[in-house]
Amino acid sequence: MPEPLKNQFGFSVAERIASAVTAVHPDFDRRAFLEDVRHGYDALELMPRARHIADALRRHLPRDYPTALRHLLAAVAGGSVPAAHEGALTGFVYLPVTLFIGAYGLEHFSESMDAQRTITKLFSAEFSIRPYLERYPEESLALLRRWATDPDPRVRRLVSEGTRPRLPWAPRLKEFQRDPAPVLALLELLKDDPDLVVRRSVANNLNDIGKDHPDVLVETARRWMRGADQNREWIVRHALRSAIKRGDTDALALLGFGTGDALVVRHPRISPKRLRLGDEVIFSAEVHNTSHAAVEVAVDFRIHYVKANGRTNPKVFKLTRLSLEPDAVSRISKRLLIIDLSTRRHYAGRHSIDLLLNGTVFPIGAFHLE
Repeated sequence: MPEPLKNQFGFSVAERIASAVTAVHPDFDRRAFLEDVRHGYDALELMPRARHIADALRRHLPRDYPTALRHLLAAVAGGSVPAAHEGALTGFVYLPVTLFIGAYGLEHFSESMDAQRTITKLFSAEFSIRPYLERYPEESLALLRRWATDPDPRVRRLVSEGTRPRLPWAPRLKEFQRDPAPVLALLELLKDDPDLVVRRSVANNLNDIGKDHPDVLVETARRWMRGADQNREWIVRHALRSAIKRGDTDALALLGFGTGDALVVRHPRISPKRLRLGDEVIFSAEVHNTSHAAVEVAVDFRIHYVKANGRTNPKVFKLTRLSLEPDAVSRISKRLLIIDLSTRRHYAGRHSIDLLLNGTVFPIGAFHLE
């Protein structure tokens, strides 16, 4: 079983931050700060651990926020806090600093926004900027419009990533869920960005918007496809991925897929039928195009995972794309290792599997996890 992410955000993060702050602010009580952080730390998950450190920083730094912020920025600039530490969470050592700004700097808009522009070059300020978008929407959006042309791609990425209505691990921006127009105006400035990290963020943001406004997603994607180069086409395809999984006919048509009406699934097979955690399951089937015209087929699969309460939760995964001539048959297969992940825990029970062909659902059977 993979190590939980929180274990890669261990107490050493607080120790490194404490050493960096002490180097620029000798009056900082390192021992008291670490004792404060240690209390209850092990029981917390990753994001609560980062917030726990941020709260402790507030209690042990000067009460005057601008002064405390200057110490933190000096500690970051001094290089004593490394951009990478053991484990996979590269750069996450800066997360408590960004959360400190998000929680305690709202009365100091200019200083806090400038600090986030600086820190996002080390670790994204996508979480900490959201409270400012909620309290100061006009001022924040005006600033983000300027940042959309910043020379640093990490600052430009913050413009898109920080405004995602459904950013993972963060509270949703409900006002932008209701009306995505201000966010779309920013994405228009970034849709042809030269840097892939920015374009990926633009696609993820547009995908978020489509979950609340599928019509806006398709209309925007259709408009962006006019005269698009391969980079912008990639943004559109990536932004439409959730709509494709949902079987949105307009999104499918935009990418050249038809309906699933003429498609037939034959000879489905799942093996083994019963397995244990750590085993591999293999499923396969034939896809037959029964029409008299060639068809492009988006092939996804869906597993109905059993939850702790015995109910099931469907999860859709992309599989492949097929180009089928009239009356053509193509065999597809997938090997899937059943192991617990940091984002998914398995429970015993019957797990159904469906194929999704251009959004049309074809149940192909189930396996039982013991």
